[in-house]
Amino acid sequence: MSFSGSLRTMPLADILQWVGSGAKTGILDVERLMVKKTLGFETGTITSSWSNDPRESLGQFLVRDGKITEEQLFQALLRQEKEGRLLGSLLVSGGLITDEDLKGALRTKAEETIYDIFIWPDGSFEFRPDETPKNVRFPILVPITELVLEGVSRVDEWPRMRELFPSPQTTFKQTGAATDDADATTRQLLQLCSKGISLAEISLEMRRSEFATASLLYDLHEQGLVGVDFPGEPESPGEHIEAISDLLIAAKAHSRIHDFDAALAAYEEILALDRINQDAKKGLIETIEARGHQRIAHRVPPHKIPVLKMVSGTLARQTLDPQEAFLLSRINGRWDVQSLVKLCPAAEKDVLLSLARLLEKKVIELRD
Repeated sequence: MSFSGSLRTMPLADILQWVGSGAKTGILDVERLMVKKTLGFETGTITSSWSNDPRESLGQFLVRDGKITEEQLFQALLRQEKEGRLLGSLLVSGGLITDEDLKGALRTKAEETIYDIFIWPDGSFEFRPDETPKNVRFPILVPITELVLEGVSRVDEWPRMRELFPSPQTTFKQTGAATDDADATTRQLLQLCSKGISLAEISLEMRRSEFATASLLYDLHEQGLVGVDFPGEPESPGEHIEAISDLLIAAKAHSRIHDFDAALAAYEEILALDRINQDAKKGLIETIEARGHQRIAHRVPPHKIPVLKMVSGTLARQTLDPQEAFLLSRINGRWDVQSLVKLCPAAEKDVLLSLARLLEKKVIELRD
């Protein structure tokens, strides 16, 4: 019989300790807003993880850690489509990574997937006993105790970092130079901070969670290498849930009376609060269609090549979300739409929607 409840009344640490102390086997599903994650357990040990957050896919972790390049990931994903094999097996057989690289990436992927849940302000869970995940070729065997200790530590650290970086829209400036022995991650972070982009944008570029990115930036701030340029508005997750619900109601009401501009504005506001809200994404597409545009997939054919249409001066004055900014940085006149879909740490429909919005704003155009 399954066991379910709210993360507000039974935090993840308590659930994991319950599973571990009882040496339980089963599957734990957790969900918040539109994010869903699944953890597999055998006799109280974590053996697998799955997440619908595109940043938590195996390929993104391998690119993040410098094991493969974006181009190599793209080629491997093309092969995966043709051969139907697991991505990790393809990369190992192709000599791009070793078995140890794969095992390390899978473990890191599982750990980060779980750590992210610890700092969720709310959510729901369901534990299904005696079920086991299918098609797990490389069980990761992560002990629960060490995960709980690190997760609880992050819960304690998060408010301290939030005081300094109160919002995903917090922007930064470089205030010091990297030392000669600085690692590649530090150098990349300093370069991104010097561009004045937001925490959310840096997280996408670094392919790390907001917490992991903020933690690295906090250390650089303590060293005097990074400063806050603009703090942004502090987030209030509880208020966001209510605000999103109210905005969805308003957007649908505007659509019913054919006030499409107001409906689009409401959906855009929702996406500013929760960038992967599927109700808003679906509503946005339907509203664009209702206003007389073709379907998104028809507007952004897979073999078309996006190119910049707007000059840099005008582009700098545009308000772009982190995903749009990420895509623009990858538009090089060579990669077509389907290439960008494979490389971007986001779901396919989200990438297509972002490209459609860039077309709508006349930031880009599509060529053969």
